[in-house]
Amino acid sequence: MTDDTPPLSLTATDEHAGQRTDRFLADALDTLSRSRVKALMEAGHVLRDGHVLREPADPVRPGQCYEIRVPPAIPATPRAQSIPFAILYEDSDLIVLDKPAGLVVHPAPGNEEGTLVNALLAHCGDSLTGIGGERRPGIVHRLDKDTSGVMVAAKTEQAHAALSEAFATRTIDRTYLALAWGSMIPPSGGYDGAIGRDRRDRKRMAVVAHGGKAALTHYRTLATHHGALSLVECRLATGRTHQIRVHFAHAGHPLVGDPVYLRRIPAAARALPDDARRAALDFPRQALHAARLGFTHPRTGEPLLFETAPPDDFKALLAKIA
Repeated sequence: MTDDTPPLSLTATDEHAGQRTDRFLADALDTLSRSRVKALMEAGHVLRDGHVLREPADPVRPGQCYEIRVPPAIPATPRAQSIPFAILYEDSDLIVLDKPAGLVVHPAPGNEEGTLVNALLAHCGDSLTGIGGERRPGIVHRLDKDTSGVMVAAKTEQAHAALSEAFATRTIDRTYLALAWGSMIPPSGGYDGAIGRDRRDRKRMAVVAHGGKAALTHYRTLATHHGALSLVECRLATGRTHQIRVHFAHAGHPLVGDPVYLRRIPAAARALPDDARRAALDFPRQALHAARLGFTHPRTGEPLLFETAPPDDFKALLAKIA
C-alpha cells in the first residue's frame, strides 16, 4: 500500500470473533460493500496487525487491528457501443427514450460495457457538446436494470443542470405501472417511509427509522386479479433507490418477480388459478414499468410529456392473470 490516501483503521472486539474478515469490515464501514472490501483485500490494500491480508474468509479475532487503504478512483472512460433502443424524442439539448428491461443505465463494476451510456455515446456522437469538460451524456435519473420505461438524458451542460434541478425540486411528472402481490387496502393512498441501506443485507434498501432519506410514493389501484394481484399506478414524490419496490415490500405487497425484495412465495398466490399462478411466480424480473415522464424543456420552456405501454413480457403476464 504505497499511495498517500489515509487508511481507515478499526479494531475487532469480542462480538466480531469468528466472522469472515470481509463481512466484518463491510459491516463496520458502511461506505464499502462486501464485494468492494473483498476486491481491496485481494489487491493488497488491507493490513491486519501491520501485515497484508489477502484472504477475505480469514476469521476475525478480538484485538486485531485492521487498516484499509482505498485507492483514488480511476476516471471511467466508457466506449461507444451500438446498442438498439427506442427513441421517443430528440433534439440538440436532450434525448428521451424507452429503456428496455435488462439494460443497465451506467457503467459500474461488473457492468463496464453494454450499458445505456455506451449506447448513448454511439448514438449521439458529436451532438454531445460536453458536460463537466467531458463529452458524455448527462444521466439525470436512473431506472433499475430490469425496470423498463421512459428516461431522459441531457446532451448539453445547460440541459443537464436544468433537468437535474427539476428532479431535485420534484417538478417532474413520473408515473409507473407495477404489479404487486395482494389487494391494496385502501385501494389508493401513499407510502411515506424513509429509505436507507438494509443493515442486515447491504445489497438491499429498507424502510428505516433512523438515518434514511425521506421517501413518498402515491399509488392508485387500476385492477385487482383474483384478490391476489393488484395492478397499480405509482407516482413518485421523491426518487430514492428502489423506492417503489421497497415501499410495496414493506407494506406486505412485494412486486411480482422482484429478485431482491420478494423472498418467499406469497400466501396470496394460493388464490390464483394454476396458469395465472405459474405465470406470476415464474416472471423473471420485477413487474415495474416507467409509463410516463413529463417535464419542462430546459431551453425552450415547452411542457413535454411522454408515455409508453409496458413491454411485451409485462403485457403477456397481464393477459395470463386476467
